[in-house]
Amino acid sequence: MRCRIARTLARPLVLAVAAAAIPLVSAAPVAADSIVVGGFPVDVSEAPWTVALASRDRFGGTRAGQFCGGAAVGPTTVLTAAHCLAEDVLGAPPDRVRDLKVIQGRTDLLSGRGREIPVRDTWVNPDYDGVSNAGDFAVLTLAAELPQGSVIGMAGAGDATYEPGVGAMVFGWGDTTGSGDYTRGLRAARVHVLPDARCEEAYPGSSEGTYLAATMLCAGEEEGHRDACQGDSGGPLVAQGKLIGLVSWGSGCGRAGSPGVYTRVSAVLRTLGRDGVRDPRPGA
Repeated sequence: MRCRIARTLARPLVLAVAAAAIPLVSAAPVAADSIVVGGFPVDVSEAPWTVALASRDRFGGTRAGQFCGGAAVGPTTVLTAAHCLAEDVLGAPPDRVRDLKVIQGRTDLLSGRGREIPVRDTWVNPDYDGVSNAGDFAVLTLAAELPQGSVIGMAGAGDATYEPGVGAMVFGWGDTTGSGDYTRGLRAARVHVLPDARCEEAYPGSSEGTYLAATMLCAGEEEGHRDACQGDSGGPLVAQGKLIGLVSWGSGCGRAGSPGVYTRVSAVLRTLGRDGVRDPRPGA
């Protein structure tokens, strides 16, 4: 399934270490003209809160070390997926990765635009469950402040943006076809929030993961085609100008009947308050 880093087949969607040199192959390739999978190129100025997580020491310089995405929710605060910071991804605990950075303000990963800001501190949700994929989020504290206007607000519980049928956009630098074709440029795809029942049917509980509506959000298209993919993990799902989800997992990329699963941001806010971690909302 896809934990969209390398989004494994049951995917958390992280970019695998090997992908720096060897493309990953998905079980079900999608059309070759897809981007993010079924998306289109965007300039980062259209989504300035979208950032890339990078470590050249771990992932090489081919794509500036990018391996995951994130969303800036405070001047020095970025949300991403917990599985992005797993030791088997980074090769060490995140606090021991010397060159862990956030790339901000850069559309093309290999351009000189924007900034590369070191990560000063990391907090991984202690309740993250790698079996069900529940609680898949982490908080990064940056060593320097982001530019004004590069922060996005988050949708709390009961917000209308979580309603089925609401249009949303997912952003990332991940696989554009489901066949290991990684992009240098930022991409976006239009999707819709789907009923929880749709993902409960698709992911009732298996080695791929279990859809849990209290902490997860279902989004995509009934016919497939538009989706996040490997390398997009932790990136933002945005509706009506608010952050509603973080790319987390799913089965394949853009498959009909296998919608994308996102960490529900309202659950992130609830957890952060419970655990005493500073609420990352601007002004909180």
